[in-house]
Amino acid sequence: MNLQRLIIFRNLLDEEIFTGAADKFAIMARLIEKAEQLGLSGNLYRSYLIYLLAHEPNLVSTSIEINDGLIGDNLRESFLHDVEILLPILRSEMLSDFDLLNHYKPTVENKDESFRELMKKLSKRIDSKSISKTFIKHWKKFGYGDIATYRAFRWDKNSIVGIRHFETIRLDDLIGYTHQKKLLKDNTTAFVNGKPANNVLLVGTRGTGKSSSVKALVNEYYSQGLRLVQITKPQLKSLPDLMEMLRKFSGKRFIIFLDDISFEESEAEYKYLKSAIEGGVESRPENVLIYATSNRRHLIRETWRDRHDWQEEVHRDDSTNETISLSDRFGLIIHYHAPTQEEYLEIIRSMLNKNGIEFDNETLRLEGLRWEMSHSGRNGRTAQQFVNHYLGQQ
Repeated sequence: MNLQRLIIFRNLLDEEIFTGAADKFAIMARLIEKAEQLGLSGNLYRSYLIYLLAHEPNLVSTSIEINDGLIGDNLRESFLHDVEILLPILRSEMLSDFDLLNHYKPTVENKDESFRELMKKLSKRIDSKSISKTFIKHWKKFGYGDIATYRAFRWDKNSIVGIRHFETIRLDDLIGYTHQKKLLKDNTTAFVNGKPANNVLLVGTRGTGKSSSVKALVNEYYSQGLRLVQITKPQLKSLPDLMEMLRKFSGKRFIIFLDDISFEESEAEYKYLKSAIEGGVESRPENVLIYATSNRRHLIRETWRDRHDWQEEVHRDDSTNETISLSDRFGLIIHYHAPTQEEYLEIIRSMLNKNGIEFDNETLRLEGLRWEMSHSGRNGRTAQQFVNHYLGQQ
């Protein structure tokens, strides 16, 4: 292979594994190190090359993201040219004198769903055109780099950082709240399909599954391009910067997640949120929505003193409108109420059944209500704590 002829994948010229600039023992050490770090298996020349092509940004993958899946004919031809050069590796024709590198099994296999799917599809493709199409479909569906690898991110110093150990919860794992989950799913389905959708405020009693519902959405819609980015209240000043970054990934849909948020009237952060949702000079990216959870319906703390006639505010209605204007910017407000006693017991029953444990009705009622009375009330969190306690004693 003459890698100097590469057009799109010039970054491979920095990889001694493929250029032959290192001796065979150095290459062996490098490949085994990468295999263990990344969970690569089989022919390590091929596996590592596919990993680099899938994860490292290149002109084709970035163009697909910026242009919402579009790729020009000439760029496609340039990409095909590079694939033809790399074909011997992609077909596993490049073998090592060390048989270990041709049939490697890492300690822990790569668990990245998108990468495993790509490897499986490429195992059935042998010509350059079908391999090129497979990569392009992969980038359209999952993106590249961390956007493809992670479902959720946190905003940190003007960049998004992937959350490696994200919860695997699904909506079906949440007992009850059928109407609330339907509202949430319908809005999110419209969003990932490119249809009009609303920012969402989930409000209600603590421990009722508001945050879990939002996290579950990402697991439900990951393969359809949905990602989550969590941001904290002190970071709201940089919300426009985050939105501008996410605008560049037009092929994906992002939920900016504000968890358990509320404001004092003296805090200025809520004004940044108001402006970002609606009313700023620059429009919100069409691939971004804001989902927030709170125990307060209006998000901004109010007191009865605020309503007294003797308060210093001359135009009292203006002050009241300012207080409620933030929550009004969420087009969909979903209320999560505390479960009834029967719903609470049914949550416990379902959690126990998933662990192979069954209580008779009387024991379930006795133990579940006893736990509720000695803890923070009747909700899904209390139910989970009871189940954790019971399982820990077995």
